[in-house]
Formats: sequence, C-alpha cells, structure tokens
Amino acid sequence: MEANVRARLLISGRVQGVAFRWETLQAARRCQVSGWVRNLPDGRVEAVAEGPCQQVKDLIDWCRQGPPIARVDSLDIQWEDYAGEFQAFDITY
Repeated sequence: MEANVRARLLISGRVQGVAFRWETLQAARRCQVSGWVRNLPDGRVEAVAEGPCQQVKDLIDWCRQGPPIARVDSLDIQWEDYAGEFQAFDITY
C-alpha cells in the first residue's frame, strides 16, 4: 500500500480570476486527494493536498499547468507530515 503524503503548494502567475481554484477542486477530486485551495492577498494561490503519494503528485503535475486561461510562472512545493485531517477537497477563503 502506498504511503500517504501531504504537500503545500504555492502557485504564482496569472492564477486569480481565471477559475484556478474551481479547476483545482475538480482536479483534486479526479485525483482523489483531500485538502483545500485558496487565493492569497499577494496574487498567488495556495493549496494543501493529502493522499497517496502518486495521487498527490498527479495533482501537483496538474497545478504546474492549471486551467487553459491561467499562466503558472512558478510552483513551490513544501512536503509536510501527513495529518489525515481532511475528509474532502474544498475551496477555502
């Protein structure tokens, strides 16, 4: 059985006002990971994803591109200790 992991993502570029959070929510559900995504005041998007390692990596790969109208300039990943605190993936504010 694959180990569960947790990743915190900070995504920079044209990522607000382009349905990035909504599309990330849909991608996370397809990848079957839990966590959340939100806009930050500085124009970046932050997400926390938990689940099996490969499924979290699949979401990270999706976030490198984002939805068609977005432009991702950088994606910073911080690996954290798995906490198992989420039941689903949500947009938070």
